[in-house]
Amino acid sequence: MKQVIFPVFLLILFIAKCVDISLSSCTDVAYTQTMYPNLLDQKSRQVIEYSSEYILISVLHNLLQGECNPDLRLLGCSVLAPQCEKDKVIKPCRHVCEHLKKNCLPAFDAIDMAWPYFLDCDRFFAGEEEGCFDPLAKLRGEPEVEEDLPSDLPATFIQFKHHSYSQMVSILKKTASRCSHIATTYSIGRSFEGKDLFVIEFSTKPGHHELLKPEFKYIGNMHGNEVVGKELLIYLAQYLCSEYLLGNPRIQNLINNTRIHLLPSLNPDGYELAAEEGAGYNGWVIGRQTAQNLDLNRNFPDLTSEAYRRAGIRGARLDHIPIPQSYWWGKVAPETKAVMKWLRSIPFVLSASLHGGELVVTYPYDYSRHPLEEKMFSPTPDEKMFKMLAKAYADAHPVISDRSELRCGGNFVKRGGIINGAEWYSFTGGMADFNYLHTNCFEITVEVGCEKFPLEEELFTIWHENRDSLLNYMEMVHRGIKGIVSDKFGNPIKNARISVRGIQHDVTTAADGDYWRLLPPGTYIISAQAVGYSRVMKRVTLPTKMKQAGRVDFVLRPVEAWPNKLLRRPMEDAYDQYDPLELFDPHAQPETRGRSAQAREKPWWWSYFSSLDLHKPLWLLKHP
Repeated sequence: MKQVIFPVFLLILFIAKCVDISLSSCTDVAYTQTMYPNLLDQKSRQVIEYSSEYILISVLHNLLQGECNPDLRLLGCSVLAPQCEKDKVIKPCRHVCEHLKKNCLPAFDAIDMAWPYFLDCDRFFAGEEEGCFDPLAKLRGEPEVEEDLPSDLPATFIQFKHHSYSQMVSILKKTASRCSHIATTYSIGRSFEGKDLFVIEFSTKPGHHELLKPEFKYIGNMHGNEVVGKELLIYLAQYLCSEYLLGNPRIQNLINNTRIHLLPSLNPDGYELAAEEGAGYNGWVIGRQTAQNLDLNRNFPDLTSEAYRRAGIRGARLDHIPIPQSYWWGKVAPETKAVMKWLRSIPFVLSASLHGGELVVTYPYDYSRHPLEEKMFSPTPDEKMFKMLAKAYADAHPVISDRSELRCGGNFVKRGGIINGAEWYSFTGGMADFNYLHTNCFEITVEVGCEKFPLEEELFTIWHENRDSLLNYMEMVHRGIKGIVSDKFGNPIKNARISVRGIQHDVTTAADGDYWRLLPPGTYIISAQAVGYSRVMKRVTLPTKMKQAGRVDFVLRPVEAWPNKLLRRPMEDAYDQYDPLELFDPHAQPETRGRSAQAREKPWWWSYFSSLDLHKPLWLLKHP
């Protein structure tokens, strides 16, 4: 048998090398080079681009309506274009795949699609002991290379600068670690481009609701180009941690008696666009909206129109109004859904959203009671309380409280630096109105400055102008009354209604039977009621100088037989069982009656792969 000897230069051609990634759907991965053939033995870029696997990761964001993306796309890229270093392929980590599969498999089930074979966590992924890389590390805000700071800086040092997304996450995590006994971080969801919506929480029992301890939240950067609120909340987190450790009695009292949630950036995708323009660019458009081109402060359900409709109906509720089914027919941002789910999971009492472009504090309603009136005073039933809340922020702010009209926000001087939102300008779909009409939470909007993206040298001054206002407003969560509603055996009663005579807006008790009702000083008739229990009424007086919530508990006694009129559910309650936020599935396709079995043979998404003749992805079909 004749021996075949290959020339040396041919052997060299067979040795795989790292090459630059040139796949358009994988250009944003955290590495720059890959190798062919890939983990699926696809031998070139052209072969990959015409494969069903590549088409799938390119259209997943449409198929799943943004769910689990870009996570799934980046995970797919880690298999189709794996990381290459020193001419060696590094497999993606198995635990990342397993975690994503656990969270995202329901989204595939909802559109009747099988989990992709090339995302088989055992087959194409490696354990950490084998050496692997995390393809989603970039989404988690892995720390960037930070500038070196002097080692002898005091623990209270705050760097007054603009923070990128990853720098923000890093600081929040470091702050929570430094004050781990009173702080923790968590995510309420993901932005459209997959960034975690990070929250830092301060409490004596982080991660848990405590009986009678009110829940407070600040939200910043709802509009991506309005960045001051984001920076203020990053500074505030560091300040609360440092001052608590130093024994500042005001801060210790606040954290010991309040559960505080700070969400610095609700729109991190929009922020990135604005940041490309740079500080000092007072843009009014670029970065304001999300990556889906949605204005988050116009994206919430319009419950205000329904409140106006009900206002003239005797006995109608102007609180806990359900979300109409028609709302879900439009485009709802994942950021909006995340906030709505957040509001459902925690019994928030008080909130503020920090914006930019003016210097004024506004309060609900933001939507005019007459749709054609763009500037019309449109008060809520809690007008006195909302004015008190707005003034708590404005009066502690040295510039807002300045009587000069020749300054930013000067046209609001005669109003004391506050204004009813709809009287300033009317808009629908706002977050503040939604908080008030769908939950127990009162929310105001603070416009913290006329520059949306100021220069870094201005941030120190802005922080000192707002610091006391931020603290003063948080302390307002303790105004009014609080208490527990229970039965005669001491068992808490959930969803009992707390009513105030003369104010057509109730609050409800949380899971432990506790409640908080914000009220200005005065004398009130308070009642508590729940289905199956008799109503209990009490007369309460709140002195002007009282700065802590008065304790008012209720013990309800069961009734053996309810009158027919009380057995009937209120009109608005009839919709609770169809609550869209709980039951609406954005992935489900409407069934058409009378469709033949043949018409249902292939799912609706099959048309995305119509360009493939011989290599259609039969592996995606649950019932091929």
